Amino acid sequence: MTEVTAVDVLLDGFGRVHESVARVLDGLTAAQLTHRVGGTANPIAWLVWHLTRVQDDHVAEVAGTEQVWTADGWAKRFDLPLPVDDTGYGHGGDQVAAVTAPADLLLDYHRAVHERTEDYVRGLRAADLSRIVDESWDPPVTLAVRLLSVIEDDLQHVGQAAFVRGVLPRSRPDREDPDS
Repeated sequence: MTEVTAVDVLLDGFGRVHESVARVLDGLTAAQLTHRVGGTANPIAWLVWHLTRVQDDHVAEVAGTEQVWTADGWAKRFDLPLPVDDTGYGHGGDQVAAVTAPADLLLDYHRAVHERTEDYVRGLRAADLSRIVDESWDPPVTLAVRLLSVIEDDLQHVGQAAFVRGVLPRSRPDREDPDS
């Protein structure tokens, strides 16, 4: 029997996030991706973009690399009316509504971030996980805690997206608008 390491657990967690993102996006229309439950809740497109931006930002920071968002041209592909370093943190309603993208673009960006994350995590040793990456907290945040926090935040957001998907009004095949 092979011993399971902390790196294995992190890889499994990030893998579960990626699988969940793919499931939640599967087959959605533009109207479904931007539907806001109750008229104000965060839509699936924003939730997936945000969770991916945060993962990209946080993993790039601890890895000491440029974010996939800018390094690989995703910011240009999305062409959002937001600052290039925006991750969605603190967004108001208008900013949330500005995040629109087709499911395939959202999934492709998430896949690129997931691959970069896996490459980084696979290269870690157990001793690396104790490295302090943020001293502004008490206790200071280790690399292990930061990566677990990203997984937890991602799972919260993809769970919210799955909820929104589950309550989407059933659209008629001849109509794009789920509110119709």
